[in-house]
Amino acid sequence: MEAVYILGGAQTDFERNWTKEGKNVIALLKEAVHDALEDVGFSLEDIKKLNRKNRIACCVGNFIGENYINQGHLGALLTEVDSAFYGVPSARYEAACASGSVALDAGITKIKSGDYDVVLVVCWELMKTVDSKTCGDILGRAAYYEKEAKDISFPFPKLFGKLADETIRKYNLNQERYLDNLARISVINYSNAKRNPLAQTRKWFMDYEQARHRGTETNPEIGGLLGVSDCSQVTDGAVVVVLANETILRQTGRKEAPVVKGYGHRTAPMLFEKKIADNESSVYVLPWTRQTVLDAYKRSSLTVKDIDVFETHDCFTSSEYAAISAFGITEPGKEFEAIEEGIIDFNGAKPINPSGGLIGCGHPVGASGARMFLDLYKQVSGTAGRYQVIKDGEIPKNAMMLNIGGTATTNYVYVVGR
Repeated sequence: MEAVYILGGAQTDFERNWTKEGKNVIALLKEAVHDALEDVGFSLEDIKKLNRKNRIACCVGNFIGENYINQGHLGALLTEVDSAFYGVPSARYEAACASGSVALDAGITKIKSGDYDVVLVVCWELMKTVDSKTCGDILGRAAYYEKEAKDISFPFPKLFGKLADETIRKYNLNQERYLDNLARISVINYSNAKRNPLAQTRKWFMDYEQARHRGTETNPEIGGLLGVSDCSQVTDGAVVVVLANETILRQTGRKEAPVVKGYGHRTAPMLFEKKIADNESSVYVLPWTRQTVLDAYKRSSLTVKDIDVFETHDCFTSSEYAAISAFGITEPGKEFEAIEEGIIDFNGAKPINPSGGLIGCGHPVGASGARMFLDLYKQVSGTAGRYQVIKDGEIPKNAMMLNIGGTATTNYVYVVGR
C-alpha cells in the first residue's frame, strides 16, 4: 500500500466570530482552502490538472451544519469555493466531535489504496450562529439525544461531570486532589494557548486559584463537579490538511515529509451509563479508548516510549485526565502522578496539548480532529513556531493524537512521525 505523506495545511484563527464579521461558510472555506494551498505550494491550476486525471479527492468533516447554518450536502459546498473543484469527488463525513478524524480516515484510505494522489481534508464548524443554550442543545445530538440530552440544559458538561464522578469512584481517589489536578490540566492548556497565535483563548486569563475555585463568579459550576474552567470552547473555525502519495511528494521537490505511521478506530457503547457498566471488567475507565490507542501502537510498531508529544481531546478536563493512562503515560488510577510531577507540561517528558488543546485553542466540533492532526504535523516538521516542542535540541520524531466523538463513543487515534 502507498505511504501517506502530509504536505501541510492551514487553520483559521479560532478567536474569530464569522457571523459578527458578516461572513458565511463559503467565506470560511475559501480562506481555509486558499491558505492551505499556499502553504503546500499548490495552485488552483494544480487542482484542475489533478482533476483532469481523476487523481484528487476531497473529504469534508462537519458535525451538524444542518442545525448551525441550516445547510446540508456539505461536501458539494467546495464547488462554491472555486470552479477548480467542479468534478472533484467530495463528500461529507460525520462522527460527532470525531468528524475531522473520520474525514482524515477516508482521505488516508484513498491515498493508501492508490485511488488518488492527493486528498484535501477540509473540516469546519460554525457554532456562534446561535445562543449558548441552543448551542448546548445542538451538541447534545452527539450523545443519545432522546435519552441523554433532550430537555436538559448543557447536557455535555453534565455527562463529563459523570466521567469525573466515575473516575473518582473507580480508583477511590480523594475528590479534592482529583479536582485540583483537573484545575492544573486547565491551567496547562490555557498557558500553552498563549504561545499559539491561532488559539481562541490566547488573550484570556486563567490561573490555578481561579481554576480550582469552582462555583464562584469567575468560575461558575456548569456540570456536576466541573466548572467553566474545565470546559472547551464554543468555536468557529476550519482546518485543511493536504495528504499525498510519494509521487506527488517527489514532484514538489521534497525529499521527505511527515508520514502517517498508524491509527486506531473503535466505537464504544453509545449511552454513557452503558460505558460505565462496560468498564467494570477493565482497569481503565474508558476501555475502548485504551484499545484504540493500543491498535495505533501496534499498527505503527511504536510504544509510548517512542512518542514525544501528544494532542488529546480535552473537551473537558475529565476527558484529558482519562487520556493520560489511555496513552500509557501512567498506569490507570495513577494519572495524577503525570500531572503533579509536570510530565504533561509543555517542557515535560510527555507534553500534552502544546497547542492549547480544545480548552485553550478552541473546539469547532467538526474540525477538532483535523486541527490536532495538523498540529502533529507541525510538531514533527518543526513548524509549530512559539509552541514548538524541543527536547535536547531536537524536534519530536513521533506524535500521537486522540480524538473522541460523543462521550468517548467514537474513538480515533493517529500517529504521525518523521
